[in-house]
Amino acid sequence: MSQPGTVRHRTRGTHHRHDTSGAQRGASSQVPGLRSGVHVADVTWRVLVVESDVHAQRGIAHSLRRQGCDVVGVDSGSQALEMYGHADLVLLDLELSDLHGLDVCAAIRAAGDTPIIAFTCRRSEWDQALVLEAGADDCLLKPYDLRELTARIGAVMRRSTRQVRALDVMEWGPLRIDLKLRKVTLRGRRVECTRKEFDLLSLLASQPGAVVSRRQLMSQVWGEHWSPPSRTIDTHVASLRRKLGPDEWITTIRGVGLCFEPPNDH
Repeated sequence: MSQPGTVRHRTRGTHHRHDTSGAQRGASSQVPGLRSGVHVADVTWRVLVVESDVHAQRGIAHSLRRQGCDVVGVDSGSQALEMYGHADLVLLDLELSDLHGLDVCAAIRAAGDTPIIAFTCRRSEWDQALVLEAGADDCLLKPYDLRELTARIGAVMRRSTRQVRALDVMEWGPLRIDLKLRKVTLRGRRVECTRKEFDLLSLLASQPGAVVSRRQLMSQVWGEHWSPPSRTIDTHVASLRRKLGPDEWITTIRGVGLCFEPPNDH
C-alpha cells in the first residue's frame, strides 16, 4: 500500500459536484481542532471531511454538525494526510486537485484502522472495487443524498465499535489470526492482508466448518447499506487463497456461500 510519502500528485483535476441540496452552505469549515462528533449509539465522533469543492464541503459539514458532529473540513489530499490522525472517521472525496484520492485512502489505511467512507463519480464495478481494495470501508456514488450519507456513517461506525470478540487470537495449525493486532501469520511469517481481506478471513475462521452465506458476508464485512458487485467477494477470496498458499483454507459451496476448513493434515 502507498505510504503518505509516496502518494502521487495530480497534474490536473476535474471536480465533480454532488448533491448537497437541503443543507445550508453558510457553516464555516475553519474549525481549529477535532473534539467531539457524530452521535451514534450514545457515542460522539470526530469527522474529517476531505472535499475540494468548498460549497459541498460546507454543506456536508453543516448537516453533520446538526447531528452532533465536530467537523474539520480540508480541501486537499496533503491536508488530509496531516489531519486524519485526529479523526474518528474520514469522509474522502477521491476527486482531489493535488493528490490521487486512492493513494490518500491507501496511505490512511496503511497507517491504521480509521474508518473511511469514499465518494466517487466512477460507476464501473472495477473502479468501485479499487476503492475498497485501497482500504475504504464504504463507497458512495455521486451524486448522493445527505440522508444516505448519514445512514452510511452510522453503519460504518457501528461496525468499527462492535464489541471485541472474547478470543483475541485464533489458531488453526500453522495459521494464526490475531484479532486485536489485526495480524495474520502462516508458519511464522506475516501475511499482508487488506482491511477487508482480514475482516473476511476472521469472520469465516470464527465459524470453522460452517457455511456463511454471501448475504451475511456482505452485511457483516461490507455493511448493510453497501451492496458490492457480486464479484467483489470472489476477488477478495481469490486474493486470500493466493496469500495463504495451496492449502484449501476457504472452500466455496456453490450457490450457498463460503466455508473455512483448516486442512486435515494440520
